[in-house]
Amino acid sequence: MRTTDRLEFLSDLYRTHAEALAAVVAQQQEFLAAHPEAVTPQLDDVEAELTYLLLRHHRPAQVVEIGTFHGWSTTWILSALRDNDLAHPPGGHLHSFDRVDHARRTVPAPLADGRWTFHQGDLRDTVDRVPPDTGYLFVDADHGRRFARWYLDTLFPRIASGTPTSVHDVFHLRWVRPWTEGSEVVRWLDERGVEWFTAARPAARPTLGELDAVRAELGITGARGTARNPMIWFEMP
Repeated sequence: MRTTDRLEFLSDLYRTHAEALAAVVAQQQEFLAAHPEAVTPQLDDVEAELTYLLLRHHRPAQVVEIGTFHGWSTTWILSALRDNDLAHPPGGHLHSFDRVDHARRTVPAPLADGRWTFHQGDLRDTVDRVPPDTGYLFVDADHGRRFARWYLDTLFPRIASGTPTSVHDVFHLRWVRPWTEGSEVVRWLDERGVEWFTAARPAARPTLGELDAVRAELGITGARGTARNPMIWFEMP
């Protein structure tokens, strides 16, 4: 999909789900206020909102999240599954994988109940628990080169071709830092001719500017007020 077409597609998603998204932004602001010291948010505003919107659009039955930390991304994902369920049940189930279980203490029970399974441990030991019918893959864990090479070789082949996928912390600069997870992922995608998309401010400022214009039009202010958005999105080859 060309960048202009993708921007039009994402802008349409913002407009389609504007009311529900605004409610989730307010919910997430309250979530942060309720856990001022227990939650360190990882996703910036636009990448969190795009994650929510893409989940609303694709309506996956099974979502896999690699890396939860304090549950910021987890609550965004679960909010999309809840809202999908409210619109056209069933809404889907989230499988989260992490070595630490901080998210278990922060994710609200009404969001988690019936739609969340937490798998604690090193993913290299628990990868067999990844559902074979994963319909959306979200990766935000160990950002080292070695772990990236492992999951590119071991996890990605388990995910069906065409599955929407995102990887966080790729573009903190205008270019991908060498010797990092991001450089491994981008190289892997480029070798396979897979197009990827980012709204990262350092690497795609005009793209972010167009999305911000739509957000301003709709009154979407963001849950954190942060705008670097280093995530990339692509479809599994």
